[in-house]
Parts: sequence; structure tokens; C-alpha cells
Amino acid sequence: MAELITLARPYAKAVFDAAKEQDAVDSWDQALAFVGLLAADDAVKKILANPGLSEQRKAELFFDTAEEQMPEALRNFLLILAESKRLALLPEISTLFTFYRAELERTVNMKVSTAYELTADEQQKLAEALSRKLERKVALETSVDRSLIGGVVVNTGDLVIDASVRGKLAKMAKALGS
Repeated sequence: MAELITLARPYAKAVFDAAKEQDAVDSWDQALAFVGLLAADDAVKKILANPGLSEQRKAELFFDTAEEQMPEALRNFLLILAESKRLALLPEISTLFTFYRAELERTVNMKVSTAYELTADEQQKLAEALSRKLERKVALETSVDRSLIGGVVVNTGDLVIDASVRGKLAKMAKALGS
């Protein structure tokens, strides 16, 4: 996985820089998300791995599945990827593009697990507190995990904040066991 991200990085950075110059980051993000999901599909992966198909034909697969007219810039980008035999990197390119966009907009999506459903007011207060701490606009994706007993666990990327009762009990058990 890390290797694919490494290979995808220069393509993602180049297309992000171009989208930024064109003031089209949102539309590129949406378009790359679509082709990234398509490329991640198991059936499409098999087609992309088929050595019997030309790279041009593989790129045309994406053109044919687009419901609307595909923008010329995206068509050109897909053709460049096809020539380099890198169409399979589209899911990683899309992921990196979204990351670069979040960095530009200073936003972060956070997954929040709680023992009980949070009210809208509690969610707003938590989002505001996290926004102050991280100095970014925070969007929360909440879920309920009764095994936490109480408290909250917040995840984003490699940041994990475990303020749950289960987490505190685990730390106490570890401290007592050593």
C-alpha cells in the first residue's frame, strides 16, 4: 500500500497544483473520487491488469462509464496515466488529492465513537473544542460503541484521542500489571 501511495504522489500533486491554478479544486476532487471508486472496483481492477488490452482502451473504459461528458482536462489526465501504465493508481491519487485539499482548506474529518448517542449540541461543542485544539475546521462522523462504557474515542489519520472509560481501565490494568 505504501508503495502505491509513493507512486501516486507525483501525479496527485501535479493534478492538485493544476486544479488550484484553475480554481477548480472542488470539481477535480469530485471527478477523481468518481474515477478512483471506479478503479477500486474488483472487476475494473481485473480489466486494468489485463495485458491483452491496450492502455488506450483501458482509459476509454473510464470515458465510457462517465454519465456526463467528461471534462477534457480529466480525459487528458487519464490518458497520461494510461500511457504511463498508472491507471490502477487512481484510488490512491484520489485519496492524496482529497488530503491536499483538506490541507489547503485547513479542514479535517474526524471519526468519533461514543458509548451513547451524542446530541447535536454535544457534537457542536466537541467539534468546536477539536477545532480550537487542531486549529482546523472539524467535521465529525459519529458512531456508537457501547463497549467504550463512557467517554469518547476520536480518530483521524494517525491521531487517536482515547478519552473512553474502557481506555482508562486498560491503562490502569496495564499499570497494575507491570
